Amino acid sequence: MIETLLLASFLVSQLPTPEEKFLNLKIQLEKKGFQVVIELPPKRGAYGLLREADKKIWINPVVFELHIGTQTIIHEAVHAAQVCAGKGKIKVLGLNIQPSNYTRPFFMRYTDVHRQDLEREAYAIQTQPNSYELAVSLLHKYCQ
Repeated sequence: MIETLLLASFLVSQLPTPEEKFLNLKIQLEKKGFQVVIELPPKRGAYGLLREADKKIWINPVVFELHIGTQTIIHEAVHAAQVCAGKGKIKVLGLNIQPSNYTRPFFMRYTDVHRQDLEREAYAIQTQPNSYELAVSLLHKYCQ
C-alpha cells in the first residue's frame, strides 16, 4: 500500500507542470464562466476541445509532455471568445490576422467551411509571437 502511494506520488511529481501563461489563461477563462478541465477530451485525438453548450473546455494532459500546453489553451481561448461574441453560439470574429502556412493542414481538414473559418482564426492567433496577449485581449473584449 505504502509502496503504491510512493510510486503514485513519484509519477505525479514527474509530470511536466503547466507554464505560468497556461495557468493564468486558465484562470481568465474560468473568470469568464468557462470550466477548464485537464483530462482526455470526448473527441478522440483532440489536444483541446470546447463544448459551447455548457462552456466546458477539455485540455488533453499529453499537451504538457509535448510542451504545447500554452498553445493549446490559447487556441481554446480564441474559441471561447468566439462563443462569447456569438452570445453562446460560436461565430467567427472577423480578425485581420492570417495563420502561418504550416497550420493550413490543421484547419483545412474540416469539410465544413464555417468550421474551417473558426479554426483558421484560432490557429492564426495561436501562432502569433504575442499569442497570449492577443488571447487575453479577445477574452476581455468579447466575454463581458
